[in-house]
Amino acid sequence: MSAPSVPRSAAGAPRESAKPRNPLSRARIERISDRTVSAFGLVFGLQTFPTALGQLGALRSPWGVIVLVLIFGGLALTVLLAIFAQRVVKVTMGVLSVVYFAAIVTWPLLAADPKAFTSDKPWVWFLCSVFTAFAAVAYPLWLAIAYTIVTPIAYGVVRALPAGGGVGAELAGLDAVYAIILGGVILAIIAMMRQAATAVDVAQSQALAKYGNAVRQHATEVERVQVDAIVHDSVLTTLLSAASARTQEQKDLAARMAADAIGHLHAAEASGPEDQTQVGVEQLSDRLVTAARAFSSPFEVDARDHDELHSLPVNVAEAVYSAAVQAMVNSMQHAGGDEVRRSVVVRGGEHGAAVRVIVTDDGRGFDADEVPAERLGLRVSIRERLAKVGGRASVVSAPGEGTTVTIVWPAAERTSVVEREQEAAG
Repeated sequence: MSAPSVPRSAAGAPRESAKPRNPLSRARIERISDRTVSAFGLVFGLQTFPTALGQLGALRSPWGVIVLVLIFGGLALTVLLAIFAQRVVKVTMGVLSVVYFAAIVTWPLLAADPKAFTSDKPWVWFLCSVFTAFAAVAYPLWLAIAYTIVTPIAYGVVRALPAGGGVGAELAGLDAVYAIILGGVILAIIAMMRQAATAVDVAQSQALAKYGNAVRQHATEVERVQVDAIVHDSVLTTLLSAASARTQEQKDLAARMAADAIGHLHAAEASGPEDQTQVGVEQLSDRLVTAARAFSSPFEVDARDHDELHSLPVNVAEAVYSAAVQAMVNSMQHAGGDEVRRSVVVRGGEHGAAVRVIVTDDGRGFDADEVPAERLGLRVSIRERLAKVGGRASVVSAPGEGTTVTIVWPAAERTSVVEREQEAAG
């Protein structure tokens, strides 16, 4: 049986081009916003820095130097965090926005020679659009709107004061209006991108939830039909036989029939519906590849079937597929954003198992003992679903060390040495 068509490098791993990307993912939009706005701030900062140095002599010492170091050092730090650490970028932007607002409000106290700013604008003016953009990224929408309006107005008031140059209300007002318009445009762009990305994420989650409900309803209906058939064919027949039994032989026969009926009911509960339709491992792999690529932060996929003759009962294939998709959904919801590497490995006929699916990420991880009882993703959607069709699922995770979910069918397959060590460690 041929493997699903997944582009690979010479080393056998999927090529980077094989991982589709959804540009409207909320996590990706946030990441792009962090990097773009921080780069925008650095560019404007480099342009403004010579002016700030030239006006340093007109400011009180050492406060002028302190404000300059805080503002321009913060701009450089934001870029480094956005590119390399990819953490606390928004916190840094929010703090710098507060520092910048404080610099504007206290400018009359910083200015030692107000006449120096009569013809030249204070250097903080040139960074107004930068920090309104920082606020748009770092703050909630209502607070970002307030910052975009209040900060330019504060600058306009300072600019009209003698300490800010005393240029008059008209010119100061024009500067403030210009800054509000520019900051408003930036804020509108970021807000619309976030809204669109959030709508895509919500639609994706709803689609997965609807599919999961449809699978559960189908399984419930099939199981109901099976139990109805057992009740009609075995239980009712047994009851009628017992009611009409008169001799010891007839009573013994009714007892054996009752034992058989109970056995049928136990088998139905443990093994699921007796649908004899067979599904090839290749078909299951194709469905898992499609599901893995549908997420906003796609999974690296490695699908290979070692046994060309292997197939699964349709109810087993549905259980394995649903459990694997649930593991992927859990990773998307709890492991972290786009910085997390995620992968799905599908194997057929390996270690004595008809099928093995491994869903892995290097995200936040968790302590299984601390998972609340009301969280049903691991217990019901993965483990119990596999157990009902004779399979099993193992979860290996620890805080800060990622998560690995291994799904195998049948459960009696040989456990690899690596997996035994992982389970012992978990």
